[in-house]
Amino acid sequence: MIDSDLLLSNYNYELPSDRIAQNPVVPRDSSKLMVVDPHNLAHHHFYELPQLLKPHDLLLLNNTKVIPARLYGHKPNGVEVEILLIEPTGLNRWLALVKPGKRLPVGSEIIFSDRFKATVIRTDEATKGRELLFEIPQGQTFEQMLAEIGEVPLPPYITNSQSTPDQYQTVYAQTAGAIAAPTAGLHFTERLLAELTSMDVTQACITLHVGVGTFRPVEVENITEHNLHQEWIEVSPEAIAAIQEAKAKGGRIIGVGTTTARSIETSKMQPYTGKTGLMIYPSYEWQVLDGLITNFHLPKSSLLMLVASFLGSREKLLDLYQEAIAQQYRFYSFGDGMLIWR
Repeated sequence: MIDSDLLLSNYNYELPSDRIAQNPVVPRDSSKLMVVDPHNLAHHHFYELPQLLKPHDLLLLNNTKVIPARLYGHKPNGVEVEILLIEPTGLNRWLALVKPGKRLPVGSEIIFSDRFKATVIRTDEATKGRELLFEIPQGQTFEQMLAEIGEVPLPPYITNSQSTPDQYQTVYAQTAGAIAAPTAGLHFTERLLAELTSMDVTQACITLHVGVGTFRPVEVENITEHNLHQEWIEVSPEAIAAIQEAKAKGGRIIGVGTTTARSIETSKMQPYTGKTGLMIYPSYEWQVLDGLITNFHLPKSSLLMLVASFLGSREKLLDLYQEAIAQQYRFYSFGDGMLIWR
């Protein structure tokens, strides 16, 4: 019989719709923070993080930057088309999700403006998307055109938001390439990071360009059979050295977000540049992190499974989520956070 921790149906929970955060709190670090260790549960605010960390601890941050990956265009016959870029596949070539997909076979043209067009050159079975070749005006770059007409995409469960594009970026976002924010990092302010630095809590950055794999639901009952769409990561020699130095001084390594967790576990504490499709669920043996800062995730998502693994118990995770609902925590991308100690 298959382990109950490996069954998709066991990662479901009921969430009242009013618990889905539609807007970020201001300031960012005024969000709630549930703090969990193997023996205790406490309720804090994110600005109290300096009281929860100690000198020589290290925060591992994902410095990816969300690109304006949502585009609106039309076919030559006027039919409207919506595009969500997923990842680059070559010079001016991108894999993308398109609506309406069935009406966009290979060879279809999409017009975004009189100067900016794309042609469907391939269908992709893995994502059900299309590979697009963009026609760029002379003297322009793809990035310039994207900045001109693209929009920062918010997740589909954010349906009534007054947020600005910069509120869906971390304050330390640097390397452009993500189509969704590493949301655990949205709680940090520059003031909070400076306060942590002043008390000798160090910071190191990795990069994982958040893609469609992070937020697509798992669709197989045996979660070990789920193929996570691969995402590009870079774990630099400097990040590895910073982790090693912190550990040598007795500090704890705290991953800010599931993306940093997957990246550092993929690297096996070696410099690494490439892709990861690492799927983490209960029974996984963690190697690096002592703590994890994360948000509250969607039912039946790979992120929920990763957090259950870090907690060491799926049942405990679901109990904590019920506590969060009872305590009026806000869920998902613009929601509140958790700090979990192993």
